[in-house]
Formats: sequence, C-alpha cells, structure tokens
Amino acid sequence: MSENGDRPQLPPMRRERLYESLANHISDFIEAQGLVGGDRLPPERQLAAELGVSRATLSRALASLETQGRIEVRHGVGALVRDASGSTTVLPAVETRPRAEVVAAREAMLAGIARAAAANPQGSLRLAMLADDGQPRSFEHTWRCVRRLADSALLAELDDSLAVHAPAPSYSPALQASLDRLAEAIIRGDAAAAATACAGLLGDGS
Repeated sequence: MSENGDRPQLPPMRRERLYESLANHISDFIEAQGLVGGDRLPPERQLAAELGVSRATLSRALASLETQGRIEVRHGVGALVRDASGSTTVLPAVETRPRAEVVAAREAMLAGIARAAAANPQGSLRLAMLADDGQPRSFEHTWRCVRRLADSALLAELDDSLAVHAPAPSYSPALQASLDRLAEAIIRGDAAAAATACAGLLGDGS
C-alpha cells in the first residue's frame, strides 16, 4: 500500500501573483482618490511606468479588476472606473432557467470569448498573459486573461450574468489539462481549437 493510500491529493498551495497585488493596489488607489463611475485611469503605458511593472503584468491586473466589475476597459478609450452601485445583470431571466441549460449557455459563451481571444492580433500579449508560469492553472486566473484578450465588454457582462448560476468549476487534474489546452490554442491563435477546449469546461456546474 502506498504511503498516501487512496487519499485525494491537494493541489499545491497557491502563491499570490504580482498582478493580484497590483490589482489590489490599483483598487486601493481608486478608493483613495474618490474616483467614481466614468472616471478614467491613466493610459496603460503611463500607468505601467509609474507603477514600475511591465505592460503584461498591468494587463493581467486590469483584467482581474474588470472581471470583478471594478473597471471597464474600452478599446481606444482606456480603463474606466465602473459605478459600484450599478447593476451588472444583463440577463435577469437566467435565474428562472434550469441549471443544466444555464451551464450549457455559459459554455457556449466561453467558446465565443475564447475564439475572440485567439483572434487577438497581439501574439506577444497572448503569450505574456497565458504562458505557463510553472504554477497550476486556475479557472479564475485563466479566464480573466482570456476575457481581457477577447476585449469585449458586452461578452464580459453576459458571461458575468451567466456565471451567477453557472459558477467556476472546482480544481481537478482534468480541469487543469483543459485549461492548458485552451491557453495553448489561444497562444498559437487557433480560434477553432480554443472554442473546442471550452466544451465540458464547467462540468455539471456543481
């Protein structure tokens, strides 16, 4: 009998990434400055220089804040603070639908977002945001980066609405393998493979 027997194995303890600390720092800055919905943050190049971080790290931090509903990144405009009191519910009828139907709908949404992310013309940004950093991939981290690369506020809002009733799956080796396939497909710009990698990604939604 092995030393560990049949006990389930825990994934390695997750260390906070630099972009996560940076996201918290930017959020604190928004609060300290009293910024409100519609206020714009400095341009990314300026912000990265002022904070002493790379553009890739800043992009990850902004993606995290966008997923949290703290900011909205608009192409050609920049990062705008979102009104915390505003509702982000785009699909109010979702809560009345069967769970399995919502899970299927969100997986279809994931596929569309992944396809858009793979079509992002900045190959270096795709690589910087999704390259293997030696730590186990999590759904939350991977999906923040994918949504940032897709660069669609509407798709992000629709995904948020579906995510309330079809939440992120729990860690498993199978999930990590799927996330690896998804990241690799987006990095090489293969939109079809990226969409395919989203099939079954949410499991049964439990």
